[in-house]
Amino acid sequence: MSRADEFQELRSLLFAIAYRILGSVTEAEDAVQETWLRYEASGTSPASVKSYLSAVVTRISIDVLRSARVRRESYVGPWFPEPLVTDPYEDPERATELADSVSMAALLLLERLSPLERAVFVLREVFGFEYEEIASAVGRSEAACRQLAVRSRRHMEAGRPRFDADRREREELAARFFDAFRAGDVDGLKELLAADVQAVADGGGKGPAFTRPIIGADNVARMISGFSPLLVGSGVIAELHDVNGQPGAIYRAPDGKIAAIIGLDVLDGRIQTVRTIVNPDKLEHLGPVANVWALRDALVEERKRRRSSLQ
Repeated sequence: MSRADEFQELRSLLFAIAYRILGSVTEAEDAVQETWLRYEASGTSPASVKSYLSAVVTRISIDVLRSARVRRESYVGPWFPEPLVTDPYEDPERATELADSVSMAALLLLERLSPLERAVFVLREVFGFEYEEIASAVGRSEAACRQLAVRSRRHMEAGRPRFDADRREREELAARFFDAFRAGDVDGLKELLAADVQAVADGGGKGPAFTRPIIGADNVARMISGFSPLLVGSGVIAELHDVNGQPGAIYRAPDGKIAAIIGLDVLDGRIQTVRTIVNPDKLEHLGPVANVWALRDALVEERKRRRSSLQ
């Protein structure tokens, strides 16, 4: 098997590792590409190509994360990971760990860890690497890696998100939510929302978004229903789609360009969190992005027109 074939066989795993460490599709893809360039240029013939390439992509990701954390500290408004609508890596034996670790809630929890803790947690708890392999990847002793694993596991378990296990129930609840959203049905929305539900938006200063969470079923339902007539009137449509392994939707402008992504956290038959991403920088990897500011202005004008027509 050629080097290119060996690498291609492991590409999805390498991306999965990098994305969970970085929380960015774009940066993860860059890390995977850099891993290939280093492997192609090296004369190394490792005993385990998987361990070797996983170590390389982990080291690259740690370096990228260290510089990215500085930028994230000055981010405008709430910061969310770049949405992942399709996870290319599958492992039936670790399906639960993979699904939980890629959720928005889990990735935001990982943000609290140091880069080393995050890398060790991802390699050990998500992908089941041995400590000898992890030590080689992060440049620490096995004993140090065990300590990092214990510390990171403690942090994660303290705030580990829980989700309804039944996938069909989650999808049905999400479908009802987006139907009620489209209809502007306040009471219908309130039935689906947890009492302490939060709606949070990531605009990054580059897309229109509320900068503080909206909390409570009544507040969130009224906020959402207020947008419904304007979205429907402007031709914006929702396509139901998984977002980071959880139910959600891609909102498209009339020309088909992506306007926003909404992801839902579901627990105990209720929606706990509604996350909206409108920062165009975080949507570009999914396809052409709409000018959301222009859409918003059009919606505002439509709202003014409707009000004046009622006077």
